[in-house]
Amino acid sequence: MQQIPVSLWTLIAGIVVTAISVWIGQNHTLLPVQASLQAPLVDGFFNIMFTIAIALFLVVEGTIVVFLIQFRRRRGDDTDGAPVEGNLPLEVFWTAIPTLIVLALGIYSVDVFNRMGGFEPAGHPHSSAHIAHMPGSALAATLNDTSQATTAPTIGIGASPTTQGKPADLVVDVKGIQYAWIFNYPDSGITSGELHVPVGADVQLNLSAQDVIHSFWVPNFRLKQDALPGIPTELRFVATKPGTYPVVCAELCGGYHGSMRTQVVVHTPEAYDSWRTENQIAQQQDGHQVVAVNPSDLSTSEFLAPHIHDMGISTSTLESMVIGQE
Repeated sequence: MQQIPVSLWTLIAGIVVTAISVWIGQNHTLLPVQASLQAPLVDGFFNIMFTIAIALFLVVEGTIVVFLIQFRRRRGDDTDGAPVEGNLPLEVFWTAIPTLIVLALGIYSVDVFNRMGGFEPAGHPHSSAHIAHMPGSALAATLNDTSQATTAPTIGIGASPTTQGKPADLVVDVKGIQYAWIFNYPDSGITSGELHVPVGADVQLNLSAQDVIHSFWVPNFRLKQDALPGIPTELRFVATKPGTYPVVCAELCGGYHGSMRTQVVVHTPEAYDSWRTENQIAQQQDGHQVVAVNPSDLSTSEFLAPHIHDMGISTSTLESMVIGQE
């Protein structure tokens, strides 16, 4: 029987390895659900790297297994193996291929970084950017602290090439403190322990840190940016899928680093407007003076006072209604 040429076996093995690695690289479930415009860019790059890694694994481990079988020691064979002193074509091959892979991945990663907006902050600083300065700890932070600095972020993920020169739809000042995230909305005066954004909006986060280095990471957005003390940074994104997603500090920041978590809530535009309106009403009172009030301790007029404007009546009308009921 005629022996099958090694070149044909190599071709068949290459086809099988390619098919398996491409299928695994495109059908794995290692990453969470995509929820931002930037996520497909990162996932595409990850899938290519994972495909190459699977192919290399199969080639290396497959070769080891074949050699273990092909060149195993036979019973009664005590002779030495054939002396081998190098193979120049093989050495050039296994040096050139990894070199080309690394160069290609490097070029591709730079392109992905640019399309995500990684080259934007330093070249196109935003004069309208805001950084919140909220003294004290998370427990002492008040609801109406909206003090800001005018320093523009020059580090981070900024506008993509398609949105450069355009202001963001929503700007949020984010401060990292041990061990919490504080979100301030300059356009509405709202301060929250959670990030709320509308789906499809171009959101710009101005990040800062009060004490040590923190790292703002949203796995579902495939975005992570350090918050540095004294150095403003930026993170700009577009959420594409309504839902609630975890926000994690990815930089060791102290003994309770593991508990420095919150969430980003992506609303529909209508639900976001409703959330903003409700929180603007709730935070009208001075947070320095009022922490919590028991409604049963308020008179009828005091209880309804914050809602006078929304009810469309005057204070005198409200008082006359109360007196009439009494």
